[in-house]
Amino acid sequence: MAALEINNVCKDFGSEQVLKDVSLAIDSGEFLILVGPSGCGKSTLMNAIAGLEPVTSGEIRIAGEEVTWQTPAERDIAMVFQSYALYPSMTVRQNISFGLEMRKVPKAEREAAVERVADLLQISHLLERKPSQLSGGQRQRVAMGRALAREPKVYLFDEPLSNLDAKLRVDMRTEIKKLHQRLGTTIVYVTHDQIEAMTLADCIAVMRDGRILQLGSPDEVYNNPVDIFVAGFMGSPSMNFIAATLEEQAGEYLLRIETPYEPSLALPWPRERATAAMAERVGKPVILGLRPEHFAEDDARLGEFSEGVLLTPRITVVEPTGADILLQLQLGEGEATARVGPKCRVAAGERLALRIDMARAVLFDSETEKRLA
Repeated sequence: MAALEINNVCKDFGSEQVLKDVSLAIDSGEFLILVGPSGCGKSTLMNAIAGLEPVTSGEIRIAGEEVTWQTPAERDIAMVFQSYALYPSMTVRQNISFGLEMRKVPKAEREAAVERVADLLQISHLLERKPSQLSGGQRQRVAMGRALAREPKVYLFDEPLSNLDAKLRVDMRTEIKKLHQRLGTTIVYVTHDQIEAMTLADCIAVMRDGRILQLGSPDEVYNNPVDIFVAGFMGSPSMNFIAATLEEQAGEYLLRIETPYEPSLALPWPRERATAAMAERVGKPVILGLRPEHFAEDDARLGEFSEGVLLTPRITVVEPTGADILLQLQLGEGEATARVGPKCRVAAGERLALRIDMARAVLFDSETEKRLA
């Protein structure tokens, strides 16, 4: 039985359709992340799951029970907001136990729950403080503790880390990951941060204009994107998109890339990755998708055994990041980003021997923007 099922949900605000026939299902204990740009409908979908926004049509089921028209209190969910939503006049202990008190949970059970989540989140020493005496990260832990004390069927997190600074956001992301691994709870998590999505999720739903474009594991969404939008949205730096023409020579496919700086490039497409859809695009424009890590420095010691297609592009910008180096290079009529090791020695204006791993490249239809191979 799925912990959460959403079937053909639509949501209209007047004449504007914000959710368009959304369907998905996750099993008990899964961590689902709804990700997408601002205005894509992810927060509206979260509010519909919580019962804060009535749907226009469709069905929502939690643990097999239809809850489409139930109030938030009837759905047995707990929600963590980005604004913390703590009661300023209450102590941390009172904030965590308030929901249990409203449900008439006996005092002994309330106190045991508070101690349990305080120990779990390492905030036991803060129980007698008020929110004004806490840092942003501590307030978010209290908000999480209030939700965890409930032990509901589904936890909903609405951009809980967006108000935190960069380092604290990374730390809290790790804490949420540990928490899920320890408790095995069912979580639906909204974010616009694709790094959060990749690191936390068991399953990612990429949304755009009120629709789910792709639903799958982080690996599936990152390495097998269904279209150009998903490919460009997931990953940092994002995927490079290079205009090319698909050619066929002696039964082999080639990608012809025109460049104003030198003769056109012809990149061979791996025979084992050819698809039927490619045959219909021969002689027509396509888009080659290459992630920065699909480039690698050529190792002359390996000679003919080196993998990938060898290029010697001119480097326009060098960006050291510590763990690696990002290179901006001329490729086709535009520029691309390559990620190389921190020991790479190249300066802007120089050429560098790089190999492209075409075995991991992605090909898109330039007209529909859908994936071809």
